[in-house]
Amino acid sequence: MQQRVLITGGSGLLALNWAQAMRTRCAITLGLHDREISLAGTHTRNIDLESVDKLTRVFEELECQVVIHAAGLTSVERCESEPSLAQHVNVTLASNVAKACTSLDIQLVHISTDHLFTGQDSSVTEDQLLAPVNIYGKTKAEAECRVREKNPQALLIRTNFFGWGTSYRNSFSDIVIEALRSDKGITLFQDIFYTPILIETAANAVHDLIDLKARGIFNIVGDDRVSKYDFGIAIADKFNLDPSGIIPGLFANQPTLTQRPFDMSLANKKVRNVLGRPIGGLQEQMAVLYQQELNGLAQEIRKL
Repeated sequence: MQQRVLITGGSGLLALNWAQAMRTRCAITLGLHDREISLAGTHTRNIDLESVDKLTRVFEELECQVVIHAAGLTSVERCESEPSLAQHVNVTLASNVAKACTSLDIQLVHISTDHLFTGQDSSVTEDQLLAPVNIYGKTKAEAECRVREKNPQALLIRTNFFGWGTSYRNSFSDIVIEALRSDKGITLFQDIFYTPILIETAANAVHDLIDLKARGIFNIVGDDRVSKYDFGIAIADKFNLDPSGIIPGLFANQPTLTQRPFDMSLANKKVRNVLGRPIGGLQEQMAVLYQQELNGLAQEIRKL
């Protein structure tokens, strides 16, 4: 029998790409708030993250075995301008989900971020002391602490993912592809570094960890540390687009933007050791992204 999995934030980029990748491996229910969507091979359910009691009843009714908490306020700029909202969505609601999962002994996978550190170090490991530099990072750091306090058996996933966006929200890779295909040009930063991972790759790694009954914090990221500019060049190369449309820029020259860590790269040695295999580099994952478009998977999500 397929494992029964509920994903919160079900209309978001992460949840939809995750569900698409895992729908033949698991029985997926997308937890929705105020947007109705329909993805073949999955179910949907409106859920109220504001109430632990209501969450508990829904989890019981669906007989959830795994809850992946992907809901969150991820806009760095909006978190900075609305700190109370960021605190509520990223911390309070995460704590509610953790409590409900604990009460029913459901495996919780909490999706965290790579925005948790100063950005002065490269390839940070899971045991690095947290030192976020903006409201988004601070609320996600606090959320990790609250989730571990309420649910010590949880899997906490630090990541930075890419995949296909919907009709109502483009992904970063969508924006790059669209700009190059329309000859608009796009400026990408050469001084912001990270370790991006394709959502399909991340989902497979996380479910392998679940099967192994792993617990605690894991960096689920790609093998390669690259700049945003490097990422764009990799897209141009794989999708046969003109890289001259990518204009090199510097985040250091953008004083109006909210402060971000210049280096968000994470080390994935821990998960590689536990799974006994590599996660995959950027070129390998970009090839999968390209194949997803050829296979019609990108179009399936884009039309939502």
